[in-house]
Amino acid sequence: MSDRLKYERFYWFHGRIKSSRYPNAARLVEEFEISPRTAQRDIDFMRVHLEAPLEFDRCRRGYFYTDDSFELPGHWFSETNILALALAIRLASTIPDHAFKDDLCRLINRVLHSTGKRKESCLEHVSERVSVKNIEYSQVDDWCFRQVVQALFDDSSLLITYHSPHTGKTSTRNIRPLHLMHYMGSWYLLAWCAKSCNIRDFALSRIKTIDSSPQRIELPKGLPSLKEYTRRHFGIMQGADPVEAVLRFSPQSAGWVNEQIWHPEQKTTIEADGSLLLQFTVADFRELVKKILSHGAGVKVVSPPELQNLVREEIAKMAKIY
Repeated sequence: MSDRLKYERFYWFHGRIKSSRYPNAARLVEEFEISPRTAQRDIDFMRVHLEAPLEFDRCRRGYFYTDDSFELPGHWFSETNILALALAIRLASTIPDHAFKDDLCRLINRVLHSTGKRKESCLEHVSERVSVKNIEYSQVDDWCFRQVVQALFDDSSLLITYHSPHTGKTSTRNIRPLHLMHYMGSWYLLAWCAKSCNIRDFALSRIKTIDSSPQRIELPKGLPSLKEYTRRHFGIMQGADPVEAVLRFSPQSAGWVNEQIWHPEQKTTIEADGSLLLQFTVADFRELVKKILSHGAGVKVVSPPELQNLVREEIAKMAKIY
């Protein structure tokens, strides 16, 4: 019997319950000309795998829902859809909230059960075949992540205590979350800050306390597009006036760098000697200096002079250590 016909029986049974007709296995047998064993398997499948809140009414000799709000899935997933969802489980390793990840796993398992064993078997070893290794990531508490996500989707404000590693100071701020971003192993919240009257980015790992704010923060008109705001700047650190950075990578490093995207609007040029010229706009040099130094002698800053000086100064400091 095809899955399509089986799902037709599910929807028929569901429809009868919704219209208070109290269907049972005998009615399934009569309507679809199936065996009593198959009819009972359908009912059991709905209860166990589709989590239908079925209860049998002995007086009416039929089934009803203990939760009237229950609905069957609006559509059934293809094998490609299921593969995409299974991959999502592996990629969800960056989410610090274990409860969210558990909910996602339960959703995938429910989808797999609802589509039959054939598709489930092809994903049996997906955890062994696909993995994500996170290194140099910042730890975030579950409660902090959950509060931020909830505020984002509720359009509500938060009261946070935040520690800045640059100033070494801790401050209390009323913020209105705007956008949550995972960048290079760390979660950042872009939010309107009532204290500074501007958009600020907050690393979730540096939030010491977080709670709902009794103060409703109204956003000013004319805020920049957040996607455009993050797209045009290199890294999470935002600066006032973006400038163009030009880097030249040695032929030995060019092959590796040519595979990478440092900036959505970067330009690359392969020169005659095999070296690579990389150009992009950047608003803050601090993060870029770290990335440049990670390539050692394989890269040279062509411009701007300010960036050259910062790299030179950092190398001089390192030379004093070793």
